[in-house]
Amino acid sequence: MCLGIPAKIIEITREGAHVDIGGTKMEISLALIEGGRVETGDYVIVHAGFAIEKVDEGKALEAISLFNGFAGKKR
Repeated sequence: MCLGIPAKIIEITREGAHVDIGGTKMEISLALIEGGRVETGDYVIVHAGFAIEKVDEGKALEAISLFNGFAGKKR
């Protein structure tokens, strides 16, 4: 089973993007996003260091809230 995590793009770079995943910053590849059509502030689903899909902010925030609930964190 694979798990994709919602992440907010905080900076686009030549190599990909820097994202925020629950307060953790990491660099990811945008190679799998068709045409690289993402901007700073967009949300993407990240799996194994790759953005695999751009997602609506509402859906991303809902998923983050669910993940936080599993971890026992407040939103």
